[in-house]
Amino acid sequence: MSCLISTNDNNELKILQQLNQVSLNLQARARKKQSKMMTESTKGVLAMVIACLIWGFSALYYKVLAHIPPIEILAHRTIWSFVLFAILLLAQGRLSALFTLLSTRNGVFVVGLAAIMISTNWFAFIFSIQAGYAVEAAMGYYIFPLVAVLLGRLVFGEKLQSTQWAAVGLAALGVVTLTYGLGVAPWISLLVAGSFGIYGVLKKRLSVGPVVSVTGEVALLFPIALGVLAFVHSKGEGHFGTAAWENGMLIFSGVLTAAPLMLFSYATHRNRLSTVGLLQYINPTAQFFCAVVIFGEPFGLWHGIAFGLIWLALTLYSASSLLQDRAPRR
Repeated sequence: MSCLISTNDNNELKILQQLNQVSLNLQARARKKQSKMMTESTKGVLAMVIACLIWGFSALYYKVLAHIPPIEILAHRTIWSFVLFAILLLAQGRLSALFTLLSTRNGVFVVGLAAIMISTNWFAFIFSIQAGYAVEAAMGYYIFPLVAVLLGRLVFGEKLQSTQWAAVGLAALGVVTLTYGLGVAPWISLLVAGSFGIYGVLKKRLSVGPVVSVTGEVALLFPIALGVLAFVHSKGEGHFGTAAWENGMLIFSGVLTAAPLMLFSYATHRNRLSTVGLLQYINPTAQFFCAVVIFGEPFGLWHGIAFGLIWLALTLYSASSLLQDRAPRR
């Protein structure tokens, strides 16, 4: 009888040991999985930071090319972006997605409108750097998220919280204040924010990824860009081919366009949108730094008041977005 009890005790002990080992294995796997997720998230944050720094400090790049007309730079940026994106899609075996996107009237129409908006945005940014309005460009990218929120309400009927309405109102007050103080509206800011906001609305109507859609956009702009360069060079005013360093910089504008977009796509797949949204403010902050500290553009009292209101608006908007993002996970 005692032997039987002893055997049962041993069996129970073995079972407990096995269960304990299983529990330890599961905990180890969970820690490993969590560590992997944290690593992927960290990689995503790093990719987003690099993308925003490239976007922000690209102002320095276009300042070096200030002797070349913005329309010529835009044409080169379009052409070399198309070449790079087309090679990328070919390497990934996704060219068929591009042909599918442009195979319908609706696809061509939406992509065409998006192409007009993004080329307008690119031109406004390049022009602002060359003409000494980089502060206004930075302001435009600061207010873009609030313009996007307002367009979401007007176009898609998205509901806004009271704090978000307050943020939109503060941003509008900032624009009105600057208009009053300077005696003229910050048209470049409004053009940058408005064109990018409408571009975002159009992108929401496309079911393809960012690389395919941008390739479609520059593909439609490609013949126009070739026409612009042909016209410029026919008058003997073209810059491509005159100096090796200029050739290299104009070609590299394609990389400068493609690289941050790919990093942005990588980041959005590995982080919450609220995280991505907050990190995006690195871009206009870097532009602002370039404009005021490096380029020495004027930043007076009215600029300070306007930017203060806009930064307050962004603080409200960001806090509201974070709370909204965390609510479903509680």
